[in-house]
Amino acid sequence: MEVLNPAISLQEKPHTVHLVRYPPTPPATGSSSRRESRTGIDFKIEEPPSDVDGPRTTNTPLYSLPPRSRTDNKVLAEDLKTPDNHVVRDPRLIRLTGVHPFNVEAPLSQLFDEGFLTTKDLHYVRNHGAVPSIEDSEVMGWEFTIEGMVDCPIRINLAQLISDYDQVTYPVTLVCAGNRRKEQNIVRKTKGFSWGAAGLSTALWTGVVIGDLLKAARPKRGAKYVCFEGADKLPNGYYGTCVKMSWAMDTNRGIMVAHRMNGEALSPDHGKPLRIIVPGQIGGRSVKWLKKITVTAEPSDNWYHIYDNRVLPTMITPEISANMPSAWRDERYAIYDLNTNSATCYPAHDERLSLTKDLESYRVRGYAYAGGGKRVTRVEVTLDKGKSWVLANISYPEDDYRLAPEGEELYGGRLDMSWRENCFCWCFWHLDIPILQLKEADDIMVRAMDESMMVQPRDMYWSVLGMMNNPWFRIVIHKEDHTLRFEHPTQPALIPGGWMERVKKAGGNISNGYWGEKLSGEEEQAIKEEPAKEICMVNKEINRVIAIDELRKHGGEIEPWFVVNGQVYDGTRFLEGHPGGAPSIFGAAGQDASEEFLAIHSENAKAMLVDHHIGTLDETSRSVLANGEDAAAIGSAPRETFLQSKVWTKAILSSKKKISGDTKIFTFDLEHAEQTSGLPIGQHLMMRLRDPATREAIIRSYTPIAESTRKGKLDVLIKIYYDTSERKGGKMTQALDAIPIGHFVDFKGPVGKFEYLGRGLCAIQSQRRKVKRFVMVCAGSGITPIFQVLRAVMADPEDSTSCLVLDGNRVEEDILCKEDLDKMATANPDKCRLLYTLSKPTPSWTGLRGWMDKALFEREVGPCMNANGEELVLVCGPEPLEKSVYSILNGMGWKDEDLLFF
Repeated sequence: MEVLNPAISLQEKPHTVHLVRYPPTPPATGSSSRRESRTGIDFKIEEPPSDVDGPRTTNTPLYSLPPRSRTDNKVLAEDLKTPDNHVVRDPRLIRLTGVHPFNVEAPLSQLFDEGFLTTKDLHYVRNHGAVPSIEDSEVMGWEFTIEGMVDCPIRINLAQLISDYDQVTYPVTLVCAGNRRKEQNIVRKTKGFSWGAAGLSTALWTGVVIGDLLKAARPKRGAKYVCFEGADKLPNGYYGTCVKMSWAMDTNRGIMVAHRMNGEALSPDHGKPLRIIVPGQIGGRSVKWLKKITVTAEPSDNWYHIYDNRVLPTMITPEISANMPSAWRDERYAIYDLNTNSATCYPAHDERLSLTKDLESYRVRGYAYAGGGKRVTRVEVTLDKGKSWVLANISYPEDDYRLAPEGEELYGGRLDMSWRENCFCWCFWHLDIPILQLKEADDIMVRAMDESMMVQPRDMYWSVLGMMNNPWFRIVIHKEDHTLRFEHPTQPALIPGGWMERVKKAGGNISNGYWGEKLSGEEEQAIKEEPAKEICMVNKEINRVIAIDELRKHGGEIEPWFVVNGQVYDGTRFLEGHPGGAPSIFGAAGQDASEEFLAIHSENAKAMLVDHHIGTLDETSRSVLANGEDAAAIGSAPRETFLQSKVWTKAILSSKKKISGDTKIFTFDLEHAEQTSGLPIGQHLMMRLRDPATREAIIRSYTPIAESTRKGKLDVLIKIYYDTSERKGGKMTQALDAIPIGHFVDFKGPVGKFEYLGRGLCAIQSQRRKVKRFVMVCAGSGITPIFQVLRAVMADPEDSTSCLVLDGNRVEEDILCKEDLDKMATANPDKCRLLYTLSKPTPSWTGLRGWMDKALFEREVGPCMNANGEELVLVCGPEPLEKSVYSILNGMGWKDEDLLFF
């Protein structure tokens, strides 16, 4: 159901930009409650999977059905060496805690684009450790107990739960308490990892209302809490938490024991085969892999209930919290109900809006939610930092389910919604803003209010766990030529980007109450930042000195040692206790893990290193790790190939050749005149330099343009991103540009998942594939890997592989390697088609004009006609281009396995 705000004077314009749509209601619906849906893109509503029960009425339902989940997902390569090597996952999900454990969110735009209901593929996942492995044959026999302060303890399996109790189905939005935590981590590092704004998802859950089970168990007098425990064994026991008994017994609260998600049996990451669903509360209360329900008089004493999901007072720092057990056990600080929150999804981060088109308004869109069953009653948008506000329109898709006929069933459960007053789900908001107003504004901010008049605060409430972050959501507007560029506050995990990171790096005080902008009088008075407190990570009583040879003996899975800031640590005792699991430590064994460890871990984690400290690496060994010198290689015979996969090797910069205003070819001398790079076609290498000011290592990947057979030399084409008044430039590219001829640079490799073996034969993740046609899409310096493959195809007269090259740039001078590309296309007209397109061409330009948009791909590429994998798209360019290409080609029927991003 949608509420259109009558107070808004902005009218629909025929040229309004609609970049994101909600999926429409199912075909032939008579409901007018999803009016927004009819502005959407074509969206085919799939029938329920054939193995599940759909709506059992003869009429078409008034509510949305979930999008069909993907059938081609598989166990990903990065999970094969972890305890989760049995779990099928979607590669689009963004990993927030490295490889393991699996904590992910979807890209915000893709989550929003799926609409009201989220597939299991893009639903966020919060795992504290390994996912229990449950065979399909074991599912119906899965048992759990109801015990504690009850007169009739119960042991029941899933088959009995389904046959003996009434089943219900309804939509619930689950939200991680850490949603938007990255914003807090930029202000000051919390003890939690960096969620973006997509730590939430909505699904249709089917199961048994927990009150029915508790009534059968008959709680005793004095029982006040219901505790849940899962089967995921963790360093501090099994994961568990609790809710109040009064909530569990209140059917309006909707707490259920669920066994289906969107009509399908639960997948491993989402609790297979049984889980708790607690609507309106943080996701941490919805325990997965349920094994035990215990009725108690006191809150849960589970370690994870006490030391997770809390908002401690803001003055308690990570260091202080380690010595305050009473604060952690104080139930006043425990989080149950969600707070009110909202975010803007479109415009997306780094989205650009051309001002040269005939557009009168832009539709800003996002989501909002509240906690405890409350309804979001208003969403307000400001373009002047809160001086004035405009009410946005709100759409409540959840209300469509309340219109279902009495007794209607969905996926085997009664659609139990018509009588319910509580709201369990997110809602969507939108506002059409005139382009003229956007041009004058510096930012867009949004806030939501619920029915209890709780409104999102202006400023952040920082806390040690970084949870429940809900200040106004701010998007900055940059004016660039005839374009508006939009910048979100952050990007999830360690992904760089966002105005908060930019402002902080520039010396702005983000917590000054004005989003880091300098106040009157602040120009003269520099911001005095609180000095970072030094954390002791060494045991001062240990004087052992360790050499590189001894360290390397512990470079495997037995007694793994690693180095942080020149100190050696034994990870053996922490293999089971590490939140990332043993593979995280194995990956650092025998190596200097300083950069990754210090970037990811909290102050508490750093302080814990003291207990694992075993000695100091000697100076010679430190030099070996820092400079890539392999003692074993010294004095050995000259190698035929230059690159080594595990050792950094030096090459000397011998020349710089300017190609354009911001692009140069850097040529390096290899170790001897007969040496080749050893880089396979289509793969890349890593280059390492030291920041001249901080001596911090800077590491980036590049693809040389020199042929791999060239002897003694290595040519690398690099676009240099210089500092401007609006943004900091590229660290690596500016550092490379600054070093003099004769300076060394470290190299390692090869790396990459793709290799062209010749005559249409490719290797992708070591799996061979025969290709008859390449579609090569690139922009700027993204031409380099494309150039390598294209040159190999064109140089071989016996190679009949067809190549379509789409090269997008801003102006003609930005087209790199154009002379060589033109020569190849002219010499091979039967197998090479080369198209350039410019977004800012001169009048004399005769090639294509404009961005690489859907019309271009439909006209030049066409739908996927793949047979046996004989067509493959290769893409390399800036992230916005790659995202756009992926979205467009996906919509044209190209599958993920046919799209390869360098």
